[in-house]
Amino acid sequence: MYQKLLACAESVKKKIDFKPEVGLILGSGLGDYADGIRVVGSVPYHEIEGFPVSTVKGHKGCFVFGYVGETPVVIMQGRVHYYEGYPMSDVVLPTRLMGLLGIKKLVLTNAAGGINPDFKPGDFMMIADHITTGVPSPLIGANLDELGPRFPDMSEVYSKRMREAIRAAAAACGIPIQEGVYVQLTGPNYETPAEVRMCRGWGGDAVGMSTACEAMAARHMGLEVCGISCITNLAAGLSQQQLDHKEVQETADRVSASFKKLVTELIGRI
Repeated sequence: MYQKLLACAESVKKKIDFKPEVGLILGSGLGDYADGIRVVGSVPYHEIEGFPVSTVKGHKGCFVFGYVGETPVVIMQGRVHYYEGYPMSDVVLPTRLMGLLGIKKLVLTNAAGGINPDFKPGDFMMIADHITTGVPSPLIGANLDELGPRFPDMSEVYSKRMREAIRAAAAACGIPIQEGVYVQLTGPNYETPAEVRMCRGWGGDAVGMSTACEAMAARHMGLEVCGISCITNLAAGLSQQQLDHKEVQETADRVSASFKKLVTELIGRI
């Protein structure tokens, strides 16, 4: 796996000479965020040998390199999900690749279902912690000693410093921000009402199908991590409405301008 990572990194470096400081993984509603930055270049995933390619509609599948303000960034337009059939090591390969390309900080975004009864569709939730009991750890298997230790500490996956920056960014933008625990399950099916009650009993506030595994892989490498969820729907059993991806996308699109404003302000502060 480490040799595969090195090969991917070499493939990207042959296409673009750029060292980013911040990595950004775009979730639903932020897919066109990179269109508004000062772009230096881009590399489609399919041009990187051995790189997993997203099969989800609406995920563009491209690394974009450029500047948000004066900050050099690399942006993932589209992520790979475990439910697409890839092994977890491939799901987090893009995160690890960004680390090898030079990033020190990672901003994760996603669309999530709200399981905290105080949340409503369109809210933003700063991720304070996560629960990954429902998915395999990306660190299972032989440890990649070149990346990090066998038994990495996860007592502060989401950087306290960066969480303060999210609060400050939200205040500066006049955007209300919730805070809570994100639960990652496998998908692609939405959760049953019983599973939602289980997640709430665990202490979860939002549930989704990505992000936490990427955060673990990033922390294993020593990267500083933060995350923001867009609450696009109430999870199963909390409303009478059946869940579908169209609702998720519609809510994400409705609040995308605020989400972009928040992320831009955040990057300037970290």
